[in-house]
Amino acid sequence: MYNNAITNYLQQHSFGSINLKAVLFDMDGVLFNSMPNHARAWNEAMKRYGFDLSYEEAYLHEGRTGAATINIVSQRERGKDATPEEIEEIYHTKTEIFNSYPKATRMEGSWELIQKIKGAGLTVMLVTGSGQHSLLERLNRNFPDTFRQELMVTAYDVKHGKPSPEPYLMALKKGGLQPNEAIVVENAPMGVKAGVAAGIFTVAVNTGPLPDKVLLDEGANLLFPSMPAFNNEWEQFYSSIRTERL
Repeated sequence: MYNNAITNYLQQHSFGSINLKAVLFDMDGVLFNSMPNHARAWNEAMKRYGFDLSYEEAYLHEGRTGAATINIVSQRERGKDATPEEIEEIYHTKTEIFNSYPKATRMEGSWELIQKIKGAGLTVMLVTGSGQHSLLERLNRNFPDTFRQELMVTAYDVKHGKPSPEPYLMALKKGGLQPNEAIVVENAPMGVKAGVAAGIFTVAVNTGPLPDKVLLDEGANLLFPSMPAFNNEWEQFYSSIRTERL
């Protein structure tokens, strides 16, 4: 069922096989059901400053830095970038609104999937644009004995966030991995684009309101409609990964 997607990837990159050693997870929208809160907070914050950023559009910008998102809207509506002061104020407002919401819960299916991945002897890594100082504590509370600081890539590790491949290239470096020794699990167009640009087999899970086509157009090698769906198909997918060769 998954052999064609794997074969196409191998042919595109001239690899003989995917020698899977690690799974690189995005966080918001993959491990935590936090994107609805982020989208609402962006919509409300931008509205307060006279900008129009819809709930749906916020998903398109997921993975970008706050400054980049603000400037895209500012350029569109004013024909110029926002000032550093405006960016700081708008992003501070967005953060305050986001923090006023109830904490996002663990994404359904994510813990079960991670247990299967760990059970297969694979390494689990995190690649996120987040810069939260309490990140590891939150991950340990929701995903005990899973994530390690030295195998995490956050906003503090890179100069260029997604859609640049830098975060995923950094993950490969930290894990001592080649591109065909990992897969990426992403829910956002910018994240998919970053994983693909890093030369890694990229699985999209469509946990938001965007059409599947948006994720596929960024080059996703495979798409699942949800994390539970990916969890349910993991054994078959992993079997294909292990057996497919060029």
